[in-house]
Amino acid sequence: MDSSKSVILAIILFSIILSIGTIGYWLIQDWDLLDSLYMTIITITTVGFGEVSDLSVTGKVFTIGLISGGVGMGAYIVGSLSRMMVEGEMRKILGRKKLENRIKALKNHYIICGCGRIGSLICKELSRSAKSISFVVIDKDPEVIEKIESENYLYVRGDSTEEEILIMAGIRKAKGLVAAVSSDSDNVYIILTARELNHDLFILARASDEGAERKLLRAGADKVISPYHIGGTRMAQAILRPAVADFIEFAVHDHTIELQLEEISVRKASKFMGVPLKDSRIRQDLDLIIVAIKKATGEMKFNPSPESKFELGDTVIALGEKKICRTWQRVWGHRYGKGPGAQTLALYLQP
Repeated sequence: MDSSKSVILAIILFSIILSIGTIGYWLIQDWDLLDSLYMTIITITTVGFGEVSDLSVTGKVFTIGLISGGVGMGAYIVGSLSRMMVEGEMRKILGRKKLENRIKALKNHYIICGCGRIGSLICKELSRSAKSISFVVIDKDPEVIEKIESENYLYVRGDSTEEEILIMAGIRKAKGLVAAVSSDSDNVYIILTARELNHDLFILARASDEGAERKLLRAGADKVISPYHIGGTRMAQAILRPAVADFIEFAVHDHTIELQLEEISVRKASKFMGVPLKDSRIRQDLDLIIVAIKKATGEMKFNPSPESKFELGDTVIALGEKKICRTWQRVWGHRYGKGPGAQTLALYLQP
């Protein structure tokens, strides 16, 4: 039987015995209800107090039965409570062990340090992304941990600035880390510690105060983003260029429309290496618009000309229907997918 049901049953049995004892003394000894209840309680709890008054023979026999029932019931309640506590602790231990094993098995994952307003939004976006990105959250706030558990995220409870906590989150096998705690000084410390543990780690940092960006970059962050700066800029653009702002909002943030901006890397084995954009037939076959090509050097070519060529290490940014964009990272072994328009840019540009 489930532990909680056992406790409920024990409470019901206790109430029944209490009622039987009270009514029994009231009828047998002709005591008032308060004295009958008092006598029942001191009898079933075996505290050793004296009787309210002398017992009749029938009353003594009734008391013997009441003691037997009370002791048995008490043992059952204690056993049920003990079992519930032990099972609860075991469940926690086993659940935590399973969680640790899942984290240990991760590779090329991301570590999100801090699950406040910014961190929780990052986790939400990553969890519903079609790219199936694995991530581990680190936070020390008990209330935040409860929220993380309700979302079924992998997590480590602790301080992100501590080396042991980052190791528990698998930083040595991680692909990237997001320092998203509210304190810039803590983010600097997290970056320094993370960079020491994994030199190849991609580190994205959140900056809260003006002037913090340089310090975070100096500490070892690859990229720094200020949510307040971006938020202010977007609000200003909504006034200055409302149509442009709406388009970017729809293309990047609105999950209800069938339009999406996506990126894909050009790999070595691509047969389109060195092929001009006009000869690739990406627009004709996939109905995708090539918005930009980011070169391996970091140079960004917006609205590339028809003569632009794909080169090793390029990152192609395209705009198209969500159902097509989502297949970029998913489909690998065939020239065509399973339906109209299912051809993917990944098949053009990757092996």
